[in-house]
Amino acid sequence: MSPMLEVKDLRGGYGLVKVLHGLDFHVNESEVVVILGANGAGKTTTLRAISGMIQTTGSVKLAGEEINSAKPADIVRKGVAHVPQGRGTFPELSVEDNLTVGAYARKDNEVQADMDKWYEIYPVLFERRTQTAGSLSGGEQQMLAVARALMSRPELVLLDEPSLGLAPLIVEDLFERFAEINKKSGTTLLVVEQNAQLALGIADRAYVLEAGTIAIEGDAADLIDDDTIRKVYLGI
Repeated sequence: MSPMLEVKDLRGGYGLVKVLHGLDFHVNESEVVVILGANGAGKTTTLRAISGMIQTTGSVKLAGEEINSAKPADIVRKGVAHVPQGRGTFPELSVEDNLTVGAYARKDNEVQADMDKWYEIYPVLFERRTQTAGSLSGGEQQMLAVARALMSRPELVLLDEPSLGLAPLIVEDLFERFAEINKKSGTTLLVVEQNAQLALGIADRAYVLEAGTIAIEGDAADLIDDDTIRKVYLGI
């Protein structure tokens, strides 16, 4: 089986500052893969590179098709949804309008059916559907950001630090929902996260970044059970 996402010798950064130094990794169809690492390791930059938001060299293939030179909007149309740090909602729009915007590239007649499905998974969004996104709590905004991304019916969802700034109980519920979405819909997830224990708990495999390179990789269960890896790389 060919990977959903295949990255080879990915290099990039910001101007003269090089952040990624030849990354090689892949994400198989319907997998949950997590990228871990300390601040400054290159996690967010990796997702931005996949989404076409920074200049890079190397290869990024989605379902076998090279997308490294594509524009961000075209990458979205090809099936990649990116939930950035800081929620990524339109605060002045209502919850329902945010979800509608998420489906802007679709041409089918099932948008309302999908909206109802995400309302079922995130009932609080249905309760708040007429409120502006900016009036929601941090956890509710993160739920909305994820649901909005899923409204595009993506093949691959990139989640950048979804736990950032949220209370532990909210984070735990959020990750349970991620696992549910993956199991029910088969949506492939690539998650960047600092909460290693929680992220590994829902992941199939993991990569640990250190200074823009992959320091270690393996099955999530193996990484979380290895005491040396936990202490040196994961801080747990």
